[in-house]
Amino acid sequence: MKIATYNVNGISSRLPVLLRWLDETKPDVACLQELKAPQEKFPEDAIKEAGYSAVWHGQKSWNGVAILSRGAKPEERRRGVPANDDDEQSRYIEATVDDVIVGCLYLPNGNPAPGPKFDYKLRWMERFSKHTQDLIDSGKPVVLTGDYNVIPTDQDAYKPERWVNDALFKPESKEAFKNILAQGWTDAIRKLYPDENIYTYWDYFRNAFGRNAGIRIDHFLLSPSLEKRLKGGGVDKQVRGWEKTSDHAPVWIELKASH
Repeated sequence: MKIATYNVNGISSRLPVLLRWLDETKPDVACLQELKAPQEKFPEDAIKEAGYSAVWHGQKSWNGVAILSRGAKPEERRRGVPANDDDEQSRYIEATVDDVIVGCLYLPNGNPAPGPKFDYKLRWMERFSKHTQDLIDSGKPVVLTGDYNVIPTDQDAYKPERWVNDALFKPESKEAFKNILAQGWTDAIRKLYPDENIYTYWDYFRNAFGRNAGIRIDHFLLSPSLEKRLKGGGVDKQVRGWEKTSDHAPVWIELKASH
């Protein structure tokens, strides 16, 4: 089973890029973030034509998350993080695909920090961590993937010193991410490539992609039973070089069958 995550940075304007990537790489499950489209503007027909069924949580102009599946239809379990029902920002959707629970998230950016946006980010992570603990306690196979807007360590940034005042790299953000991992989750890409500098996002400015001046903020967290099934993964870096593309590249993992 191949599961991918991709922050598309606007599904309407990037639809040709998304469809080309789906056609070329054919993930079984694709989690999308930053749809930037209201619920009714999700391109369901084009996605269906590409061979995928979908569940999505849209929002006008901002945010938005979706789970696409090529085989079994994703069965939605929840949208939004628990105890966050008054939150109008569409940042989380969860579905069962085959035997796996898939959570797709777009964690708040939090800039400028300090400030209300950073406070919101930390509150969101706190509520999310309660849910992740419940998922771990369930013992079920779970993958939580998406744009976490957290640079976990110095190894995950081209020049870490340039990020010290950024919400993505603030000690509080890194600590919150570390606390979630400590519940028993595995950072799949880091497990596969413990010593490599791997990036998933490159700014549009200053030829960041050409210089490979990136950061790693799109992550896969696996529950213990899925960690045992992890057999491969990587970044579809070439997609970041396509015309009219997102500033993120798709990231993917491959899981062995459960039996």
